[in-house]
Amino acid sequence: MSDQAALAAAETAFTASRHLFDQVTDELGSAETAALTHSQLEDLLSSRMREVTRQLFQDHVRLRELTEQRLPEVVDASGVERTRIERGRSRILATVFGKVTVTRIAYRGSGVADLHPADAVLNLPAGMHSHGLAKLAAIEASRGSFAEATERINAVTGAGIGPRQVQELAVGAACDIDDFYDALVPTPCTDTTTLVVSVDGKGVVIRPEALREATAKAAQVKGGNKMKSRLAAGEKHGRKRMATLAAVYDAEPTKRGVDDIITDPDPREDGDSDDGGQGEGRERRPGPKARSKWLTGSVDDPAAQVVAAAFDQAEHRDPTNRRPWVVLVDGARHQLDLITAEAERRGARVHIVIDLIHVLEYLWDAAWCLHQAGDQAAEAFVARHARTILGGGAEQVATSLEKAARAARLKKNRRKGIDDAIGYLRNKAQYLRYDTALEHGWPIATGIIEGACRHLVKDRLDITGARWGLAGAEAVLKLRALRANGDFDTYWTWHEKQEFARNHQARYRDHLTLAA
Repeated sequence: MSDQAALAAAETAFTASRHLFDQVTDELGSAETAALTHSQLEDLLSSRMREVTRQLFQDHVRLRELTEQRLPEVVDASGVERTRIERGRSRILATVFGKVTVTRIAYRGSGVADLHPADAVLNLPAGMHSHGLAKLAAIEASRGSFAEATERINAVTGAGIGPRQVQELAVGAACDIDDFYDALVPTPCTDTTTLVVSVDGKGVVIRPEALREATAKAAQVKGGNKMKSRLAAGEKHGRKRMATLAAVYDAEPTKRGVDDIITDPDPREDGDSDDGGQGEGRERRPGPKARSKWLTGSVDDPAAQVVAAAFDQAEHRDPTNRRPWVVLVDGARHQLDLITAEAERRGARVHIVIDLIHVLEYLWDAAWCLHQAGDQAAEAFVARHARTILGGGAEQVATSLEKAARAARLKKNRRKGIDDAIGYLRNKAQYLRYDTALEHGWPIATGIIEGACRHLVKDRLDITGARWGLAGAEAVLKLRALRANGDFDTYWTWHEKQEFARNHQARYRDHLTLAA
């Protein structure tokens, strides 16, 4: 097409959208519109201008159709040239403004699929829905149910999209998240900055066909629920598949003492404390603050793979293991085994610390074996023993609990809480060196990963009545983690580049020509 013809096409390309805009301005200037309230004007303009914008989009791609020039050579990735063309080949694109028709040249050959270089210039998606709709689906599906996401997307765009399409778009939107984090450059840190890894698990109600093999077999052996109207003892509406979550973050070391964690229930008369004699009234020093937080999770991958991903992220930040690596867990045996095995496999030096809050729960169970319900003395009992444990005396507390149970002459059925606490303290003693952790300024609580379990899983995947398919649960979990990390916008730009590489660039021999 000559320059003069291209100019003429450009002058007439937007006639339809100009006409629609003129209609809107005429309507706004009418007597009927003068009587509308401001909210009625908002509704009117939202509806009218969405169609104007859709028509502008349509007119623009029509202009591209009119000015598209035949390329001198189009060769696919296998080296097969397309020697014939067909003009007027159309496809539908559903955008955030509505559906438009994209018409372009098809390059054809014998026994091979047609190629459309103009699609590469527009970076059109493989399916009908635009990247803009996919982005909205990713955001809204990670916030609430697919039904709510569908309602919000249609209210904003008028796209007429359905819940199944929203779910499919969310699944597609999450496909590059793992690769994105593999390619992300970590924030520089000093060798003294603590590198914290934390792992936890949370069950997700999964449809029967997506259960893990062992869970499915157990459900099959048990059989269905006996009654239709309610559950009997031990029965469940749905079986769960465990989602494993991991967090990695940096934290500048903050040295603390026992008094910074738990106040002494028996303060000395002279005002001295066990923490350098600074006194009861001094201000507590805050704990280490997390920064550059990275969250991940999977309901599809086994726990060992998620632990490996967390260690990958740790190595990405500290390839030579020069920084102190602190692994915070709740004390579950399988987690400890997985973490220990992964650290040994990599030759990484790690310091495993069990969350203090879980230890306190054992102490409270022990306290209720020796105190009546509501007895305020139980609080002092827990505080004294917790302070001893914080000072490195887990074995000392276990011995003290044993003596207290004997002194109280507790029967076997009354001392379970004490026995559980004693066993826990002795079995996990090597991971309860809080004195070392506080001296080095490390965190001693799993608040970050506990919060992640609530935010990533419970607040979305555990909503009432939800029964998940594996692909949908996996995508939503990864998208929520991505958004919690604050990386969504950066990821989306990267994701669109990967879509271009997959859907277009990979189909041609000459990548550079198409990319330009």
